Amino acid sequence: MHALDVLSDPVRRRILELLAAGEQSSGEVSTVIRSEFGISQPAVSQHLRVLREGGFASVRAEGTRRLYAVEAAPLREVDRWLDQFRGFWEQRLDALGTELARGKRQRRLDQGRGGDSRTGEDT
Repeated sequence: MHALDVLSDPVRRRILELLAAGEQSSGEVSTVIRSEFGISQPAVSQHLRVLREGGFASVRAEGTRRLYAVEAAPLREVDRWLDQFRGFWEQRLDALGTELARGKRQRRLDQGRGGDSRTGEDT
């Protein structure tokens, strides 16, 4: 299964978000996912299996518990693939940052003069 196929599912993405906070047991993951998505424990186990087989998660046994963790390598591969598209949104994000800074600067100037930057009127 291709990395984007694995990541296309919102349940699997949420599981990865949970695991990004640190290693978690299958029971902990299952409790959160079942409450948020309303799916069964076997369905959660299936998603964990897909993540393991895709290389996105690893599992280790600790007694009777199974502890899952994120594996970074496939995420780095996705990041490299996305790199070719970053130019499409980075310019827009840079422009947004510039506009936000400009607006913040204008509000400070208006407040210093006692004006209201939203209406252009003095207060």
